[in-house]
Amino acid sequence: MEASKKPQLSIDQAPDQDDGVVRALDDRLVIERLTVADERAARVVRERAKSGQPPTETVTKAIEIGARIVDGEGTAANVDYVRAELERGVGKLERQLSALLESGDEALAQRLATTFDGSRDSSVQQQMRDLLIRALNEQRASIGQLFAADDGKNPLADFKAAVVRALQDYRGSQQRENEGNRKRIEELTHQIIELKERDAGNRRIAEAEEAGTRKGRTFEELVYLELDRIAGERGDAAHAVGDASSEAGGKKGDVVIEIDAASGPPAGRIVFEAKNKKLSKNDAWAELNGAMAERDAPFAVLVVAGGEKIPSGTEEVAEYQGNKMIVVLDGEDPDSVGPAYAYRYARARALMAGHSDLAVDAAGVRDSAERAAAALKRANSVRKALTGVTKGAETARGQLDEMIAEVERCLDRIEELIAAADET
Repeated sequence: MEASKKPQLSIDQAPDQDDGVVRALDDRLVIERLTVADERAARVVRERAKSGQPPTETVTKAIEIGARIVDGEGTAANVDYVRAELERGVGKLERQLSALLESGDEALAQRLATTFDGSRDSSVQQQMRDLLIRALNEQRASIGQLFAADDGKNPLADFKAAVVRALQDYRGSQQRENEGNRKRIEELTHQIIELKERDAGNRRIAEAEEAGTRKGRTFEELVYLELDRIAGERGDAAHAVGDASSEAGGKKGDVVIEIDAASGPPAGRIVFEAKNKKLSKNDAWAELNGAMAERDAPFAVLVVAGGEKIPSGTEEVAEYQGNKMIVVLDGEDPDSVGPAYAYRYARARALMAGHSDLAVDAAGVRDSAERAAAALKRANSVRKALTGVTKGAETARGQLDEMIAEVERCLDRIEELIAAADET
């Protein structure tokens, strides 16, 4: 069998040699028992093996890349060697020429000077310089193409690809993180807006509550407590309805009195409207008419916080339109005489309205009511006169008590007339 004519590396190596055996067969390398002591090479092979790349493939690629670099270094070394030899030869030749010139051969000297004149483009020196520059540029371009390639020829191809992948992964991670931050910021912004709206709502509620207190909510409570006390003494039931809607849906009227409701079904209803401000007469009648309609009551009483808040053109404890009355309850110095009188009168009128078939002495009722109102007015005048008085207080108090007793007698007379009519 004819021997192979492909170029081969000599294999005259002892089989037990520690460095192993390397054979170059044409375009292949056969390596046997070769140990490479290089920490970086061992680490690269291990890391590539962990990522799934076979060790033989990693070693093969490393040898290919290293061979290209070593081959390039050899070319550069050869160029440097040639340049050094040329410079040395040129130097020797220059010294010989100098010797010839000194010997007097002027023709030869002129010819050599022309040939080796560095300023001439055709001189040997210039041609050699051009050759060296061209070789260096070609080597530089070759190395640049080697490192710019994207395939396995570039020794940094894997590193470049890894950097690109890392940058892409980082960019994707940043985009996901930015999207998450954007959503969190939107959620926080929404929560902040809700908190602001809730805080604003709380402030509005607090302002409304404060305004309600300023507008008389405390006075409404005072009126309810006073009427509840009076109602309890007479077996009636008082209900604070200022914040409760009626069956008709309205909220007019602050206190509703159910007559005799403490012992059975109510015999009638009265509605009281409390105001801590001055109304006009028309507004007062509108409030009382609305309260009677919404609370199903035949008689209404407007309770105002002070004499200065009585509507213009009206008087305290005077009946208007057959179903209305106005009374004063001083919020600073509450006196129950006026409300008690108005309560008893309104109660009697409500009972009369509920028994329209009764033969009540209307003239007697009207007379007693007028007398009671007159006595109450005189009592109020005396009460006002007592403010700041230090002398004659006992006398004035006796007169006041007598007047109040007169009011009580008049009211008792009205109730007797109603009871007598009920019995017949």
